[in-house]
Amino acid sequence: MTVVPADRPRRAEAKAAGSDAASPRRPGRLRGRLAALAFVAPLIAYLAAFYLYPLYRNLDLSLRDYTVRSFVSGDAPFTGWDNFRKVLDDPTFGPALRHTLVFTFVSIAFQYVIGLALAVFFNRHFRLAPTLRALFLIPWLLPLIVSASSWSWMFNSESGVVNYALHVIGVDPVGWLTSPDWALTSVIVANIWIGIPFNLVILYSGLQNVPAELYEAAALDGAGAWQQFRRITVPLLRPVSAITLLLGLVYTLKVFDLIWIMTKGGPGDSSSTLATWSYQLGFGTLLPRFGPGAAVGNILILIALVFGLLYIRVQRRQEA
Repeated sequence: MTVVPADRPRRAEAKAAGSDAASPRRPGRLRGRLAALAFVAPLIAYLAAFYLYPLYRNLDLSLRDYTVRSFVSGDAPFTGWDNFRKVLDDPTFGPALRHTLVFTFVSIAFQYVIGLALAVFFNRHFRLAPTLRALFLIPWLLPLIVSASSWSWMFNSESGVVNYALHVIGVDPVGWLTSPDWALTSVIVANIWIGIPFNLVILYSGLQNVPAELYEAAALDGAGAWQQFRRITVPLLRPVSAITLLLGLVYTLKVFDLIWIMTKGGPGDSSSTLATWSYQLGFGTLLPRFGPGAAVGNILILIALVFGLLYIRVQRRQEA
């Protein structure tokens, strides 16, 4: 004779009740997931249409021998890595890469240092601080074509205001945009001016999160302004500084319109970067070379990706 435990009917009833209670939740969870997917779907479609597909097309261009005819018909032969080899063997590649690195790192260094100095200055909360901060945002708010055209006029060899100022103090005029020795410097100066407001805004926002009590305690301990900056401001701004430098790096690597409007990468190749060279190869001649132009663009993307991965690695080390 089999003995049935006294609590078995209770467990069976509880299990049945639990299954009955869980069954209404499943449709609710499904509806929640479908609603979440509905909200995410536009973002996924946007990323696929404007990021993934262009990246795929650019990679396809760099691996095929595209001409104007084959670009329309779509029957370009597959050439593998030949376009990349042509680009790397081209005598323009070395100077373009060097100019890109110089343009990027010099611009970022001056933008960050000047932006940090202005952020610390405006953090003092004097009467005209909001007005002056708003004025410093003007270079960032202006359309880039307006800024580039203004700097082209100021650096004009014959009628520019910069050479006029040099003439007033007795210095010979300089061919800022027409001399191979000064063209790259000119576009770097213009890019620094444009990028300072971005660094100012981000770093100033970071300073607002630094407790004022730390500076008061440091002042009571006898720390001067420089010691407070070095021991408090710089360490606490490190995460904000890292993201500011990374965004500045990615943006500056791909700067094209400023250089193209001011110098078109010239004279010669003296101010040519990977971005302007890629455009010249693909669209700057009557016989466009779409494959090599796309290959240069992919190299530029790869450089930005490497620096992005380095940033992620540094951030993980700091968090650990």
